[in-house]
Amino acid sequence: MSQTKVISEINGSMWKVLVKEGDAVSEDDMLAVVESMKMEIPVLAPVSGTVDKILVTEGQAVTEGVPLMLMSH
Repeated sequence: MSQTKVISEINGSMWKVLVKEGDAVSEDDMLAVVESMKMEIPVLAPVSGTVDKILVTEGQAVTEGVPLMLMSH
């Protein structure tokens, strides 16, 4: 199995985490929502697999390129 980092593509705050560790997801499933300048930006699964670790909490500030989650596939 390989591991993939799910990264933030924008500066903002983690508005909502929609999955939990251990969840199986498909490619392009919505994993979380980042809020930036009053816009809600979806964070999508880059691959199908399992959410291994969630690295952020709701309300936390995130910056572009920061890992949000780790997935195995």
